[in-house]
Amino acid sequence: MSGLRHPSSLRLRLLLFLLAAIAITAAVQGALAYRSALVEADALFDYQMQQTAYALRAGLPPDARASGSALPEYQNDELIVQVWTNEGLRIFESAVGAALPQKAVLGFTEVQARGISYRVFSLQTRSQVIQVAQDMAARRAMARALALRSLLPLAVMAPLLALAVWWVVGRLLAPVERVRSQLAARRPDDLVPVTEAGLPAELQPMVQEFNALLARVQQAFEAQQHFVADAAHELRSPLAALKLQLQGLQRAADAGARTQAITRLGSGIDRATRLVEQLLALARQEAQAAGGAPAQPVPLADLVRQAVQELAPAAQQRGVDLGLLPLPADAAQAAVAGHAQALVILLRNLLDNAIKYTPEGGRVDVALQAAPEALTLLVDDSGPGIAPAERERVLQRFHRGAQGAEQTVTGSGLGLAIADSIARLHGTRLVLGDAPELGGLRVAVRLARAAAQGEPGESAGT
Repeated sequence: MSGLRHPSSLRLRLLLFLLAAIAITAAVQGALAYRSALVEADALFDYQMQQTAYALRAGLPPDARASGSALPEYQNDELIVQVWTNEGLRIFESAVGAALPQKAVLGFTEVQARGISYRVFSLQTRSQVIQVAQDMAARRAMARALALRSLLPLAVMAPLLALAVWWVVGRLLAPVERVRSQLAARRPDDLVPVTEAGLPAELQPMVQEFNALLARVQQAFEAQQHFVADAAHELRSPLAALKLQLQGLQRAADAGARTQAITRLGSGIDRATRLVEQLLALARQEAQAAGGAPAQPVPLADLVRQAVQELAPAAQQRGVDLGLLPLPADAAQAAVAGHAQALVILLRNLLDNAIKYTPEGGRVDVALQAAPEALTLLVDDSGPGIAPAERERVLQRFHRGAQGAEQTVTGSGLGLAIADSIARLHGTRLVLGDAPELGGLRVAVRLARAAAQGEPGESAGT
């Protein structure tokens, strides 16, 4: 089909470019060398004509004058020599029938004689005029022969240079072929990084980026495997409990028992729904972290106010005072570099966790602290807190902190794990400590400011 294009070969394009460059360079150099050789040949022939004329300045031997024939020392098939007396008498002629004009222009000139073009050099002495001529056709033929002989080294070296370029290109592209062979021989599940040994500097960045891609794919695969394993493990118990509660509903003999079984079944369905939502949220955050999506400026104060408003009904239902402390002007107007949807989930999980573990009549305070390079989110509660030895463990999946005898908090142990996963996505971690005023747990998250500030927000109170 005309819309499809065959993949172009880098080796072929490089060879064509270099060979074309060699051919063009050789042609230009050959033309210049040919022209230069012609000029040098003309200069050499002119010099030969001059030297022949100068050799005859002393005059001709008597026997040459008498016989009118060429002397052996002046015999030259390429040159025609004529000697005239000042009175116009021709006393010497090396070639009979040339009939060069008697009145010659001193120095070099070109004349026509009997349809033949001659290059003539004329020299006058006290007693005679010496003319040395050369047939221009023969002269040009000899000049071309000399020029062509000067091109022989170039004609030999150009093919050798082309062979050298072909060999060098093949050697330089050998690492590319080696990487291609390594990738072609791999299994689909083989995500081991490609070796960078022996690769040229221009190829190493591409291989490094490819290895980084393999690492992200490996991370995504591992996250998927962990999610499947965790979901299979954690859903087994809620589903089994739902089945038992359904059987209890079927065996209920009276209305009271049936109502109690329906209530338990509804609570079980709510817990299973919450667990599924948490698992899906965890899977989304791990996939987003593996995908490496770019961060955007996010107005953190707006998200905090939104999360407090959404969870206020749940806090009122449990008798917990949920409030947002007054925001500093700098914090209310600042934006952080992050992912808005992920930060919303982080805020909801932190507030939900604080509300669930705070006893009735307790407090949950949310605050923002501003620093030149970051904003710090603080969530304090008046609950029992978490022992220092347990703080690192509660950030792991499906681990729930120890509860007192009076606590009946249900959950999956994923809230803080998801929040910590989102924090890692933003290049930070959850920091668990003691709430200085409320006496319970303090969760702190330090988020870097965005380079581009977001729209100014309005300060809010509790």
